[in-house]
Amino acid sequence: MTEAGDHTEEAGGADLGQALRALRRWADLSQRQLAERSGVPQPTLARIESGRSSDPRFRTVERLVQAAGGKLAIGVPPSISDVTRPTPVPHDEMGDEAGRRYPAHLDVWPVHEPRDWPGAWWAEWYRLPPERYPLPLPPAAYELNRRYRDNRRWAAEIRRTAQVRRVLSNDLPVTCWRYVAELPDGTLVGELRAHERSPFLEYGEWHPDLPEREMVLDGVLVDARYRRLGLGRRLVTALVTGMREAGIDDAAAIAEGFGADLLLACGFEIEARRPAALRLGHRGNRWFS
Repeated sequence: MTEAGDHTEEAGGADLGQALRALRRWADLSQRQLAERSGVPQPTLARIESGRSSDPRFRTVERLVQAAGGKLAIGVPPSISDVTRPTPVPHDEMGDEAGRRYPAHLDVWPVHEPRDWPGAWWAEWYRLPPERYPLPLPPAAYELNRRYRDNRRWAAEIRRTAQVRRVLSNDLPVTCWRYVAELPDGTLVGELRAHERSPFLEYGEWHPDLPEREMVLDGVLVDARYRRLGLGRRLVTALVTGMREAGIDDAAAIAEGFGADLLLACGFEIEARRPAALRLGHRGNRWFS
């Protein structure tokens, strides 16, 4: 579903239309929803936003702004910083096959391959060449379900604001490396621990092929609510960057499942000459009956 109206640059209409679209995106309202709240017909709103209605009535604009939760003021503010402007619609330059703009209140992203398109339910299970796709890929996609849309925006905000840093403390030995991922309010959402070791001590003798120092990755942990947001990869990348700055080029780790996939994506390789995988504990017969 795309919104009515083509994008034009008529004097007086373009700026007002862009402001209304930005305000509507801030309020998370579609054209139809804002029209119902304000009592302004949806075609009238579409003409204003597209710039085809270059001189709308003041009362009409006031009703639209107030229905979206905004305020309409006339005059020159004492400082430009006193004016709070809604964020412009980031996908306003994108259009569908007919050249129409996408809904302002949604998050629109370009579709380059099947996994970019929620409608491609077959993308995760089938490796099909383009000529065998069940449906042609659209130029862009968006999510209509508000819960999914809110989750997507929440995830984008976490990716943008989460910080990864190394923890340096007198309580940690100098050979211990600890990195944390935390939110602006200090909430800890991920952690990585590693330690340095000397391969000479492991093998009991010096060998020219052995590095002087080696890093051992002890573990990466990300809060379940914040997984699949790239935080684990950022933690591992921070460790690799830090160890290389310290002159350590080699690292070892033992992982399985998604942990192995994470390390492989970060540049680790499977090393067959160290195949030991040990477990402490008894699983019982629940899984092997």
